Amino acid sequence: MVTRRGDVTCKARFSRAIRFDTLFMPFHFAGKGRANILTSNAVDPLSKIPEFKIAAARLERLSETIGNVGDRVGSEANT
Repeated sequence: MVTRRGDVTCKARFSRAIRFDTLFMPFHFAGKGRANILTSNAVDPLSKIPEFKIAAARLERLSETIGNVGDRVGSEANT
């Protein structure tokens, strides 16, 4: 998944349970592949609550020759 702020490599699962034009990724996990690196870090100026986790994103298919998904995470995937 790629946004203006970064990219992560993960497995994709397609579902008819959400809209076709919607990507969902849990953001409760830490580490290089966390979804929060893909979204804005803006917060409400009064409450300091993070802005709703939303960002324009696209999926890109990895080449079969790249290796395991766990071998490529975050911006390291571009080196």
